[in-house]
Amino acid sequence: MRILHTMLRVGNLDRSIAFYTDILGMRLLRRQDYPDGRFTLAFVGYGDEADHTVLELTYNWDQDRYDLGSGYGHIALEVDDVYEAADAIRAKGGKILREAGPMNAGTTLIAFVEDPDGYPIELIGARS
Repeated sequence: MRILHTMLRVGNLDRSIAFYTDILGMRLLRRQDYPDGRFTLAFVGYGDEADHTVLELTYNWDQDRYDLGSGYGHIALEVDDVYEAADAIRAKGGKILREAGPMNAGTTLIAFVEDPDGYPIELIGARS
């Protein structure tokens, strides 16, 4: 068994695809409209779905905003250098929620960014 994907509901699919591809460097792997269900699915990731876990972005045509809820945590991405990654994301227009630095009560280097729908994404240093 393996985790195939995590699904996020998004309010503007094109905006979300641009964030995950242009700012976070993922690739759009596939996109399909489902007119009878009035939704579109887009899958993004760093590698082919056969070998990597990916994100499914679900856009319901009649919904442009979601309540994130208090139970949701975040997505985590490993990066070579947390400081450089946060600076690069900021330079591309990404929103930094927590600047790069050691985690609270630990030494692991982390930062947090936010996607266009408000989902937090943790950057974790590969060499922390």
